[in-house]
Amino acid sequence: MQLQLALDLVNIQEAIQLVKEVEEHIDIVEIGTPVVINEGLRAVKEVKEAFPHLKVLADLKIMDAAGYEVMKASEAGADIVTILGAAEDMSIKGAVDEAKKQGKKILVDMIAVKDLAERAKQVDELGVDYICVHTGYDLQAVGKNSFEDLQTIKNVVKHAKTAIAGGIKLETLPEVIKAQPDLVIVGGGITGKEDKKAAAAQMQEMVKQGLQ
Repeated sequence: MQLQLALDLVNIQEAIQLVKEVEEHIDIVEIGTPVVINEGLRAVKEVKEAFPHLKVLADLKIMDAAGYEVMKASEAGADIVTILGAAEDMSIKGAVDEAKKQGKKILVDMIAVKDLAERAKQVDELGVDYICVHTGYDLQAVGKNSFEDLQTIKNVVKHAKTAIAGGIKLETLPEVIKAQPDLVIVGGGITGKEDKKAAAAQMQEMVKQGLQ
């Protein structure tokens, strides 16, 4: 089980500063969609250059022109690139083919997918590396989370690793760990804390213990 730090509301310098605080307690740094929109793929490049030992995920949420976008993210140094589960199968296939060529991984974000079990089954057959259940900011605001959804996809996914994102905090982490995802994605649960290093260390400890 790995821990991914999602950076959404920062610029490049703030991102680097933040990762410096917690780098020994995380496995993957996510350059979130808002950062990519504000800063471009330069954000991916600079974070990867600053932390070559960490994996970097570019949260592009690709919907179309997938091969090209995966290629560009790979050139910037991304190890993992995201595509939406709502995208066409051809797009997801294109993303997977390009990622294989580049030696990278694809994470499918299932945000807003209505029939999770059915779509997870289909996406799993397309050869993706991760399938992620994700409650976005707008639904978190009305009290939704992805914990049940994780169980839903765990029941049907045979090949891909599973991931969960959306509103995970120290208090809710035990519930997440119980479902045994391969990847736990945390944003504000770390970045919103006064002592980010301590929060990340505690989460890493719980994730490790959860594997025993």
